[in-house]
Amino acid sequence: MDKTIQNIAVLTSGGDAPGMNAALRSVVRTCAHYKINCFGVYRGYQGLIEGDIKPLSARSVNNIINKGGTKLKSARSQEFRTKEGRVKAYENLKKHSIDALVVIGGDGSFTGGMIFEKEFGVPVVGIPGTIDNDIFGTSHTIGYDTALNTVVDAIDKIRDTAISHNRLFFVEVMGRDAGHIALNVGIGAGAEEILIPEENLGLDRLLESLKRSKKSGKSSSIVIVAEGDKIGKNVFELAEYIEENLPSYEVRVSVLGHIQRGGTPSCFDRVLASRMGLKAVESLMDGVSGHMIGIQNGEMILTPLDKAIKGKSKINRELIRVSDIMTL
Repeated sequence: MDKTIQNIAVLTSGGDAPGMNAALRSVVRTCAHYKINCFGVYRGYQGLIEGDIKPLSARSVNNIINKGGTKLKSARSQEFRTKEGRVKAYENLKKHSIDALVVIGGDGSFTGGMIFEKEFGVPVVGIPGTIDNDIFGTSHTIGYDTALNTVVDAIDKIRDTAISHNRLFFVEVMGRDAGHIALNVGIGAGAEEILIPEENLGLDRLLESLKRSKKSGKSSSIVIVAEGDKIGKNVFELAEYIEENLPSYEVRVSVLGHIQRGGTPSCFDRVLASRMGLKAVESLMDGVSGHMIGIQNGEMILTPLDKAIKGKSKINRELIRVSDIMTL
């Protein structure tokens, strides 16, 4: 391992995800194990520009493995998109003699890290933290498993009301560009239909499916809609269309929104984040830069940041087949 790495900074950027704190804890304690100084950058790239950087010890990350959100805070930074902003960020790293940077976030955060590395030669390693699971090069992103459990729990509660009042509920979940959450929770919660960006179900097929459900004796139904679904302009317009064409249904809409991002991280996310944080620090010590930590078949892997950003995570086609059969 490269012993020239003496000071590592870590930041969280973009949307928060359950397990980010566990990843932060892992980075800090791995640094402590290898006698490397660790610095926390508060408020993402904006904090890097403003010099909001503080040393972190193993004790600084006590009792955060079970906390949602991010202790380091997060922020969008328009200034970091400019060369002038990135120069300020680099000057602040130099003030603290920081040798390398760990970025916990999604594709936008990785894009910033990749540009920063190329411009200033600062070694950067990314850890994927996003509930959407839409990053290429890993089967699971930090926060995804927790979000699935949160959403399934919410849908179970909504179904109680749907059954009690014989209603059709459209439940919108996060997933602007990918339907991983919608597809998995749809199967897990027993939804009658699942609408995702990768599959254009079409209004006619949706209508026919709901008609079949009614004829089969179902008095209530749940339709899961990923926010990036292309059938309607939005979930409310879609619900209005169904209500107009199937007046026998009493339709309601529930948009789960940011509740999906919060909450105590699952055991899976805590373990995944711990493994990724460890791998990130050891990769930097091995001279790795410009890569993202991922997991495939239970093993930690490295993917170049440009591939992680440009690549597209693929939906599991087998799950679509399972969904089609289970909705009879």
